[in-house]
Amino acid sequence: MHNWLHWTSTRQWSDITQRWTSSRGGTLSRSSRCFRIGMTCSLANPVSPAVRGWKPVSDTAELAATQYRDGGATGFEIISKYVTPDLAYIVEVERYEMKVGRRDEITPRTLRATIIFRREEGVWKVLHRHADPITSYRPAESVIQK
Repeated sequence: MHNWLHWTSTRQWSDITQRWTSSRGGTLSRSSRCFRIGMTCSLANPVSPAVRGWKPVSDTAELAATQYRDGGATGFEIISKYVTPDLAYIVEVERYEMKVGRRDEITPRTLRATIIFRREEGVWKVLHRHADPITSYRPAESVIQK
């Protein structure tokens, strides 16, 4: 890889991660501001069915955010990333500590997430996000719904 390409990707990656990470600082609903406004954005989070389009994505993110309080992110482990001039993705493990649902105790929460970004008018926006709680091996039978 040429040094210029590496520098460009590194700089772009820094822009992407700074915007995305700052959006998640303690309030999960703030991350919905990073989503692309339009029908091409989508969200598949751990507590709701997958949705497509700005309004359903925004509503789903806001609803999910009501389930978590009094906490925030404790760390992000990037598993994989790729950046082009206008598209990027990350696969990461996200760690949080917060009160979940009606519980009064702070609970750790770990998610496996994939986020696809697209640059629009110089600003990186989330095109798609998928997150689930699978962060360790599970037997094949675990996917059978009862």
